[in-house]
Amino acid sequence: MLAGRIAIITGAGRGIGAAAALAFGREGARVVINDLDADEAHASAAAVRAAGGEAIAFPGSVTDANLPDALMRATLDAYGTPDVIVNNAGFLWDGVLHNMSDRQFEEVIACHLTAPFRLLRAAAPHMRGSAKAELAAGRRPRDRSIINAGITGLTKTLAKEWGPLGVRANAIAFGMIETRMTSAFAEDAAVTVGGEAIPQGLPEHVAKIWSSAETLKAVVPLARKGTVEEAAAGMLFLASPLASYITGHTLEVTGGFGI
Repeated sequence: MLAGRIAIITGAGRGIGAAAALAFGREGARVVINDLDADEAHASAAAVRAAGGEAIAFPGSVTDANLPDALMRATLDAYGTPDVIVNNAGFLWDGVLHNMSDRQFEEVIACHLTAPFRLLRAAAPHMRGSAKAELAAGRRPRDRSIINAGITGLTKTLAKEWGPLGVRANAIAFGMIETRMTSAFAEDAAVTVGGEAIPQGLPEHVAKIWSSAETLKAVVPLARKGTVEEAAAGMLFLASPLASYITGHTLEVTGGFGI
């Protein structure tokens, strides 16, 4: 489905991102795997290659202002102009509004909104330039796809501005997917932000509630948590030609949670 395509996936060292990298690789994409954790990034790339796909690792924090240009250079050098960008990197730093510090707010915005904006800006000359060259040659632009985790405003703007060049932009919203973010806090599940270890996951009593079959049956029509493979399948669909006339949309991969 993605034969010959080049994909960048951020936050792809574990969880949904790693599952997406593996799924993309199995479908023929050449995958550039970014993750804050270098060991996880290299392990994910190795898993893609072990499954018969092509992948390289490019570790680093998406909040580093220098990373987007460096990531693009690495992609161009290894494979060429990307066809698919998945802005998947994210982390939890919970706090109710009245107790949230400026630093908490700024770090979350930096990772979930500023970082995707910077990466897309770095990719624009290459993805848009290739599409313009195809149009100038009288050809229909190749199908290209942007997938953002949850940021609907930026996604809709991209859909309008880049749509004439054949670049689709969609968001994906996840429900209770079985990852470290929906499990109880664990010492080995922290993310380091500015030298501070930020626990990832839910308080133990909350995680226990969400592990309850009764709770899941009551609020999720499919009565269970989703798997990372099921979450990645939503990304694969949006990246593939099967979604060639879908743009500006938010795909909910939630098992029906919230309806």
